[in-house]
Amino acid sequence: MALKKSNKNHKRASTKRVAAIFGVTGLVGRELARLLSSKYSWKMYGIARRGEQQSSLDEKDENYHFISCDLFDPLETRQKLSSLEDVTHIYWVTWASQYPLDSLECCEQNRAMLSNVLDTILPKAQSLKHVSLQTGMKHYVSLCGPVKMNDFSLYDEGCPRASDGNNFYYVQEDLLRERLSEYNIAWSVQRPGLITGCSNKTLYNFMGCLCIYASICKELDLPFMFGGSKECWEETYIDVSDARLVAEQHIWASTDDQISSNEGEAFNAINGVSFTWKEAWPLIGKKFGLEVPEKMFSAEFSYSRTMADKAGVWSEIVKKKGLVETKMDDLANWVFLDMLFRCPLKLSGTRAKADSLGFKKRYTALQSISYWINQMREEKLIP
Repeated sequence: MALKKSNKNHKRASTKRVAAIFGVTGLVGRELARLLSSKYSWKMYGIARRGEQQSSLDEKDENYHFISCDLFDPLETRQKLSSLEDVTHIYWVTWASQYPLDSLECCEQNRAMLSNVLDTILPKAQSLKHVSLQTGMKHYVSLCGPVKMNDFSLYDEGCPRASDGNNFYYVQEDLLRERLSEYNIAWSVQRPGLITGCSNKTLYNFMGCLCIYASICKELDLPFMFGGSKECWEETYIDVSDARLVAEQHIWASTDDQISSNEGEAFNAINGVSFTWKEAWPLIGKKFGLEVPEKMFSAEFSYSRTMADKAGVWSEIVKKKGLVETKMDDLANWVFLDMLFRCPLKLSGTRAKADSLGFKKRYTALQSISYWINQMREEKLIP
């Protein structure tokens, strides 16, 4: 049941911007916290189910407050979050991954998490101005039923929803539309592609996969192979979304008055520069000091099979190089990497809408990958 409140109560001006970042330990959540601290000087609440990781802000910034909370539990959510009465902006950059994508259970779980938070915060946060939801480019496709190679197209925000399956992105958008309209609160949706960032608490962590694979290739003198489909190798197939860009876009969309809308504005959150893995792969290998083989592509190569017995190798690298203690599975998800490089659906979009409204930040895929390799090295997650 939706909670009702006088609209005018939510229009009272707040003298300070206060963010609640749900999923603060993830790729974009960490970058949001860093930006809001260093560049914008906001007060922040960082919320995550599991505890903070290294390089947290709680000891560096008196305006940052970390809250460990199980958002699946409505009672715990009320107990831990009902005091957040000064929140002006919510950034939802988390999701429940217990069930398969496009399953009814996945939809129900993600709806329950967001609903628990809205039930708790909406009646109390009288200065709440904006909710920024992060979903993804998978908004435009379905994984259900027979999947065929689609013709190349650039998805824009006006594309219709996919008709098959149960996409929890739609459930989240519909929930925000239902709940926030009664409070006259603006909201927006950011749709990134393949996110590059740094975290050891992210299930689909592309940079973690890439860096551990390259590090083990270096340690064991293995060829730096690209295993996937020929189409993924040779064609423009997916957009990279730098976590820095996505975080900046969240802030831009939630604070720019010209795009503030109670109906919800959606934006693709992508770097916007096309690339192919065939072009990028040898340059990535050189970044790790690897001898790149002449034949880098293999349709038969499987990361899951090749890396299945390499956990001990990674543990030795961690000890030898004095890295932050992690298990291979903390950073790498080989099933994800195999699926990514064999995806039968192209997921490239246009960022014309954000560009036309004044958001101009851009990176190339190689700029993003190179930056985050350096960042992971700086945080001593990789050698």
